[in-house]
Amino acid sequence: MKKLAILSAAVILALGGPVAMAKVSDSDAAKLSSTLTPLGAEKGANADGSIPAWDGGITAAPAGYKKGDHHPDPFAGDKVMYTVTKANMAQYKDLLTPGEIKLFELYPDTFKMNVYQTRRSASVPQFVYDATKVNATHAELAADGNGVLNAAIGIPFPIPQNGLEAIWNHILRFRGVDVETQRNQAAPAKDGGYTLVELSEQLRFEYSRPDMTADKLKASNTLALFKQVVTQPARLAGTALLVKETLDQEALPRQAWTYNTGQRRVRKAPNVAFDTPGTVSDGLRTTDDYDMFNGSPSRYNWELVGKKEILIPYNDYKLHSDKVKYDQVLTPGHINPELVRWEKHRVWEVKATLKDGMRHIYKSRVFFLDEDSWQVSATDMYDNRDELYRVAFAHGLNYYEVPTHWSTLEVFHDLQSRRYLAIGLDNEGSMYNFDAKLSDADFTPDALRREGIR
Repeated sequence: MKKLAILSAAVILALGGPVAMAKVSDSDAAKLSSTLTPLGAEKGANADGSIPAWDGGITAAPAGYKKGDHHPDPFAGDKVMYTVTKANMAQYKDLLTPGEIKLFELYPDTFKMNVYQTRRSASVPQFVYDATKVNATHAELAADGNGVLNAAIGIPFPIPQNGLEAIWNHILRFRGVDVETQRNQAAPAKDGGYTLVELSEQLRFEYSRPDMTADKLKASNTLALFKQVVTQPARLAGTALLVKETLDQEALPRQAWTYNTGQRRVRKAPNVAFDTPGTVSDGLRTTDDYDMFNGSPSRYNWELVGKKEILIPYNDYKLHSDKVKYDQVLTPGHINPELVRWEKHRVWEVKATLKDGMRHIYKSRVFFLDEDSWQVSATDMYDNRDELYRVAFAHGLNYYEVPTHWSTLEVFHDLQSRRYLAIGLDNEGSMYNFDAKLSDADFTPDALRREGIR
């Protein structure tokens, strides 16, 4: 596998030293208009052409699509090129993560990977590309890397110098501005039985607003606002969460509140962070697992290992389709492999290792970030014995009405319990609304109380 040489800043960081604050030069930033894509990926094809050159991604919706629809598959005519199974996985071992190999070992008769041609479909609006080029020569990490300064809208570090910069690219990637979703989740038992948890969510990405500036962000110190309300099942309905995510978490950590239906009260929730169990997750993910990684990176040392070519879920329109029922997606052991599209893509490999004196149920985590979107596409999580504990995948696609590359489903596999959690199920529900009209008033403790009582 191809590994990139990593600059000395990454070595310093891996050893626990101070975070490098270097910005890239104007000449390096100019590559974002030539050999690199506007977000910092390699524009050209790989050596054998199995990963094509990026040609702008999807820039228009398919004919007949209208906002509010589930997204028709623009690549529906593609055929499976080959299938990886337990029997032949040795042939493809250089394209597999340790977590993927482990799933073949745990489910040798049912887990497989149908591999399709690579479609570099990721794209974002032009104003995000423009902002990214500005950020490249201005953005800096805050003290100890626990925040970002002098950046807005676009990817802050399109040419990353260390692992912290790369993970901040994931955290700050463009996913729209004001968004409403109905993202359901389920944690099937070993026999496949499950209870569907219905979640109503509102997100306001302050960092990504077209009129945002670095000075405005510094003044507000608000990265994003998030509100989540459980609407089903009845025994959980009304449980609600509100989060104010800060951009400089050294200056002010995340602020969070919860609404408890039994007490009918809103309370501050400083523990909604790090390895606190995620909302109604059956203990199968941590709070900072949501969106594959979120929140403060302060408990880990971050190493930019390099770039490699691996198989990741991509363009998962079949998995996303409203022609598919939840019962077809949720099968024993893992989601239905016939619905998943795997492609070969270049990814950045980033390793997070717990700092001395810090506590987390994951001693280390390895993230694989899609070079075209900065979405974490796969994660391997290790316990305090350095054994693989959990494996997660983000099944991404291009929401071409925006456009943005984002996951349609996140799946967390707990290897010890042999159970999994699927977050984002929307096949039988309404589609994301990227034209939501939200305001700061929708993200207050009073608003949370009203949502919980409803």
